[in-house]
Amino acid sequence: MIFKPRQLSREGLDGEALAADKKRCKRFGPCGVGEKALYLNSFYMDRCFYVTLSSVRRVFKRVAMSKGGFTGRGMFASIPYLVVEYDGGKQKQCNFRREDDVDLLLEHMARVHPDIPRLSEEGERRMSEKARREAARYLRELTPQAQRAWDDLEKARARLAEDPARSSRLARAARVRRNSDRSNPAYKWVALTILLLGAAALVYGIWTWLNRRDNSGLYFLLFGFAAIFFFSGANVLPTARNNKRAVAREWEEARADMEEFVERSGKFPVPGRYAHPIVLERMIRILREGRAQTSGEALEVLKKDLQALTASVQVEQEEYDEVVCIKPMFLLENYR
Repeated sequence: MIFKPRQLSREGLDGEALAADKKRCKRFGPCGVGEKALYLNSFYMDRCFYVTLSSVRRVFKRVAMSKGGFTGRGMFASIPYLVVEYDGGKQKQCNFRREDDVDLLLEHMARVHPDIPRLSEEGERRMSEKARREAARYLRELTPQAQRAWDDLEKARARLAEDPARSSRLARAARVRRNSDRSNPAYKWVALTILLLGAAALVYGIWTWLNRRDNSGLYFLLFGFAAIFFFSGANVLPTARNNKRAVAREWEEARADMEEFVERSGKFPVPGRYAHPIVLERMIRILREGRAQTSGEALEVLKKDLQALTASVQVEQEEYDEVVCIKPMFLLENYR
């Protein structure tokens, strides 16, 4: 272990146990989950801190900005964080580049440490209120046909839960493809131009500072650093993986992979192009509300619900997050 993670919790691990646990930890973006500790990042370095799992009291996601989602508006995505509460109230907030990595980490925690809460106290309160409101909408008893459809959807959801990365890849690829189709290609080239100007300003600032012995070069130096730092992390530069052809290929591969998975699973209540746990969960709610009797009917009702949710419709944050995740898949397929 080249760099030893810094201990944050009161409890710690001895050097040998720490090195072995970090080496075997399952990585999610800049963080990791080991058998004995959570490995957390700083702004610059991955997995440079650790908190023993026995010290963790709560772990949850926080999103700093409102998502652009399927609207295609804006150049930048949301800023997701993982928040870890430990030692009776202390918090460590970890920034992630991809929200999917936070979700996958929390799903992994749900499997290996179901006793650790994965919502903030405010989130738990909102979920309880939402559950009470939903319970009032649901039928007390379903028809046998609707009950069978519900059972099939639950089995399909459990099947997807065995490999959550596949569903996450499908939703992420659809979201990126949708944003790429709706964004102006000129944005990428403008960002690249500013980045190159920043690099030139950085070089000129260093040369001026070293040779003229005055502070005028500092302004070019600071501008160059700012431009390079900002646009390097904005995910708008044209690269081998960030262009329309590569984005389209990733969507086709993710969809083909899911369709193959669905075919191997035998009878599945939704097509592979829509196979996502959130889709199945919303279909179950439709059945429980009595708006459909079969999986096919529930899927059609879901399509109508998503079509009705335009940018002008206000919804709760939880539903907004669900719609932003799955609606791009339906839009790319034109709701077929």
